[in-house]
Amino acid sequence: MIAGVARDLRAEAERANERRVLVLAGDRDRGVDAAYDAVESLGVNNGDVSLVSTREGFRFDETRPRNADELLGRTREAVVLDCHEQFVPNALGRAVGAVDGGGLLILLTPALDEWPAIRDRFDDSLAVPPFGIDDVTGRFRERLIATLRTHPGIAVVALGDEAGADTLERDGLTEGQIDGRDEAGDRDAPSAPPGATFPAAAYGACLTDDQARALRAFEALADSGSAVVVESDRGRGKSSAAGLAAGSLALGGADVLVTAPAFRNAAEVFARARELICGETSGDTAEDDASERDLRTPAGGHVRYLPPAAAAEAADKADAAIVDEAAALPVRLLEGFLDAPAVAFCTTVHGYEGAGRGFAVRFRERLLGSRFAVSDIRLDEPIRYARNDPVEGWASRALLLDARPAVDAAVADASVDESTYRALDPDELLADETLLGEAFGLLVAAHYRTEPNDLARLLDAPNLVARALVADGRVVAVALLAREGGLDSETRRGMYEGERVRGNMVPDVLTSQLRDEAAAAPRGLRTVRIATHHALRDAGFGSRLLDEVHGEFGGGREEDGEGLDYFSVGYGATPRLLRFWRRAGYRTVHLSTSRNDASGEYSAIMLRPETDAGRDLLDRHAVAFRDRERDGLSDAHRDVDPDVVRGALRACSAPTPVDLTETEWRSVVGASVGPGMYDTAPGAFRDLALATLIEGSGGDGSGLDDREERLLVRKVLQGRPWEEVAAELDFVSTSACMRALGDAFVPVVERYGTEFAREERERFISD
Repeated sequence: MIAGVARDLRAEAERANERRVLVLAGDRDRGVDAAYDAVESLGVNNGDVSLVSTREGFRFDETRPRNADELLGRTREAVVLDCHEQFVPNALGRAVGAVDGGGLLILLTPALDEWPAIRDRFDDSLAVPPFGIDDVTGRFRERLIATLRTHPGIAVVALGDEAGADTLERDGLTEGQIDGRDEAGDRDAPSAPPGATFPAAAYGACLTDDQARALRAFEALADSGSAVVVESDRGRGKSSAAGLAAGSLALGGADVLVTAPAFRNAAEVFARARELICGETSGDTAEDDASERDLRTPAGGHVRYLPPAAAAEAADKADAAIVDEAAALPVRLLEGFLDAPAVAFCTTVHGYEGAGRGFAVRFRERLLGSRFAVSDIRLDEPIRYARNDPVEGWASRALLLDARPAVDAAVADASVDESTYRALDPDELLADETLLGEAFGLLVAAHYRTEPNDLARLLDAPNLVARALVADGRVVAVALLAREGGLDSETRRGMYEGERVRGNMVPDVLTSQLRDEAAAAPRGLRTVRIATHHALRDAGFGSRLLDEVHGEFGGGREEDGEGLDYFSVGYGATPRLLRFWRRAGYRTVHLSTSRNDASGEYSAIMLRPETDAGRDLLDRHAVAFRDRERDGLSDAHRDVDPDVVRGALRACSAPTPVDLTETEWRSVVGASVGPGMYDTAPGAFRDLALATLIEGSGGDGSGLDDREERLLVRKVLQGRPWEEVAAELDFVSTSACMRALGDAFVPVVERYGTEFAREERERFISD
């Protein structure tokens, strides 16, 4: 029976140029045998089949569930996903994406009625200490099963045991819905348009008219001052078009710089560029193969990859830059690519790759106001299957790939004061698709690394809670919160010795990196994500939501029998975010020593204490942060943006005693109001600069203007050369920069100077 069901599904899929899903639910061994029967009935080569499983020894191409990213950029006639021992939602998304039009996705699952109650290795990853695997729920699978049983194009076979027959619950056929759909093979190959400058072979490699239009738009990158924005849903071939463009430019001798959140995201760009340049496919070359990241042409051009942060810094040295999955990168990083002579931004509109409304809402405005002439192209036609493919619709619904916030008009009149604070209970989210879609859509929009696994965490992880502000029934702000700490002594000791403890990000950093074995004892609540609807930004919704969270969980009150000692947050530090969290009562305890490869930002960790235990934790780590930064700013943090340094130090709560010798005071006073020089006592200036930036003037500022504070950071704390500092801060000369530093220390001496220092100052003034 199973072979017949598989053949019927494939036949219909081929006629409609769509895909189908076959669910084999029941015993695992029986499911594997049934999957072999199904694949053999399709008459496909073993090399065109991938199996994703924790088991090994199959004759198909094998991938482990946690390595399912290996399917990115690959096309298969059939993919078998074994969901028994380790069902990873990300793997489901990757498996769906690898199936070609006319192909079949085969899911091996436990009996559907039993599956939600079964716990596997992925569930174990959700059992964040001190919670156990019995605390993990099965809501994600309940929802997934409901879609499998109701969505078109999905066949379900309940497998029988040795004594029982298989039962066909759904045949998955949609013959009545095929009229009007594309038929396989009815597309005409695009040809080069009149006046095209890219090679005819590039246009001949396009699979749709949309791709050809995009390629024609990319021709503008040959001219300085041009920018191209290409938007599409998943699977529309934007990366392929970008690769053909990159190869065409390189064949003309251009240096084309390509970047994406990770090299695997740009793999399709390089595959198409290699085909055009070399006339051969790239195969499945390993990601660490340097030749795959730098393709050279006889004309002296090349297509090269750099990680986002490095690419942003090097953009001005290339002839053109192409940023793939641009919406997944922060606005602050994207702005670096505006220094390129010509630039293209390719973005996914829906699906998790399109996370981050920053591109569409904030960076878009910045791009349109730049020196570039901007061309916009949108790709709508799918490359590998028909436009109305039911499996694409099912995957989007099951994994919320198309999750998005409420439309702008629905929240336009929302008021902070009239919005309602509410808990997003997982059972309520499961029962209300609109609520779930709007809440999760906000979380997707707020972060560049949201993925299907995060949906499962939201619904099933015992350490996570979600809270929202709702206005007129629409979600306008949401916070995802994680319980951390409260770990026993044995777990804390293991963490101190280097063991990784899942889901306890802040205690882990404070314990393993900053060497505080007691840091994981207090209980914390970390803000994992907080997001406000993009139409309501800067209207106070985020602050109101945080206030409500603090009111609900704070004050040292008991929550589920366990008191909360502190709130925390970890994020890519920007001046704006540092200011937001400081005003919410959070204080800096750590700044990472390296940049995030994708965001290009240093990560900050901040705490807001609620009990004596929380205050003790903050106090000792604030002091440690102060002491680290005194020396670290001229070492690991030497290239941190001065405004990030200012924000991080201003949010540090550690006292900053100043204890200079009389000799040091003579140097400082002499440099500020006399003939002295900074170079005679740099350590004394560093102590005073640190105190000034941390303590300020008791309010929001230090008494210095922004440029003076940046001067303290760049020259005194980071030790940058005078010439470099003068140029960066727009001083007319190095000597003017030196004089400005002396002037900046006049109010510093006034505030921190001893009686001896004041007498020394008066001597110069009176003279």
